[in-house]
Amino acid sequence: MAASAVGCATRKTRVAVQPAIAQPRQKFAPVLVSSDRITRTVVGLRPFRPSGFVVRSERLGEKTIVHNYGHGGGGMTLSWGTAMLAVELALPLGHSTFAVLGCGGVGLATARLLQRKGGMVTIYAKDLPPDTTSNISGAQWWPVSVFSEAQRTPEFTAQFVRAARFSHRYFQTMLGDYYGIRWLPNYLLSDSAPIDNLILGGHSPLRDLYPEFRELRRDEYPFDAAYAQQFDTMMIEPPVYLNAVLRDFLLAGGRVVVRDFASRDDVLALSEPVVLNCTGLGARALFEDPELMPVKGQLTVLLPQPEIDYNLLKGHLYMFPRRDGILLGGTFERGEWSLDPNLEAQQRILGEHRQLFFPVAQKLMP
Repeated sequence: MAASAVGCATRKTRVAVQPAIAQPRQKFAPVLVSSDRITRTVVGLRPFRPSGFVVRSERLGEKTIVHNYGHGGGGMTLSWGTAMLAVELALPLGHSTFAVLGCGGVGLATARLLQRKGGMVTIYAKDLPPDTTSNISGAQWWPVSVFSEAQRTPEFTAQFVRAARFSHRYFQTMLGDYYGIRWLPNYLLSDSAPIDNLILGGHSPLRDLYPEFRELRRDEYPFDAAYAQQFDTMMIEPPVYLNAVLRDFLLAGGRVVVRDFASRDDVLALSEPVVLNCTGLGARALFEDPELMPVKGQLTVLLPQPEIDYNLLKGHLYMFPRRDGILLGGTFERGEWSLDPNLEAQQRILGEHRQLFFPVAQKLMP
């Protein structure tokens, strides 16, 4: 039992110290970037407002319109959060029936939260999955390209942070194969020292939403970049996710009507007393918002590689692995309305990604 000692002994209490968890080294399998592996190139128009998304209500005649649009490149990421803000404006009106305009990520989230609060909801939409803009998104949980920093106000910042935090927590309740959502490590590369910003900076109010965040040593990654940051985010696979949420909506008694609205008068003719406007870029003409502009995004999709288990971002480039293919992105064309693929941009994206992964492939060569 206790050891004997001559004279007076002092008993020391030993405090157990938890050792730091060793970070496993990522095995960076290279993406096989080649034009003969392209399965498709898709184009979508992000609904961007330099001052940020709109969530507000207005009275038009006998109807209340609750707006929820203008998310830029963060529509899927923020969908449940801005849906929550919109529902908070709609429910106190005392009605039980609602119309939701739009069947993308934002419209579906808004409709589902209304249902979960007891509302009877009809979705009116020109396009349904798989033909929505949300179906074309990369859909990593990453609230970027939502606003212009020069036009961000304290009021918008508070709204943005609240929406982001709610959406992040809600997506965690949907992890798994049914909704096509999983955690993946991200590697954010840069040639200059990372700067502090609202999304990921050292003083960001969202910093705790990125588990396992750390700065990497130069010997911990094989890519040609002076700096690298590692953190985990959720990946959402739109072909799986949107179909699942639409299925949930229908099973809960929701109704879908496929139709286009030529004017605001068409909206005001609906029977529902409260209309939630989730039309994205369509709100520019329908509700006369001249600040809303298209930002063209283009994705080139390569054949799937199940061994790729990480996301990679550097500057305007990004690579996301999904079950339906490897997504290569890198365009952000403000004011561009064309939905035609830009073949020159496609070749540039392929070339820049090929250079990015060339050092990885070299290291794995015998």
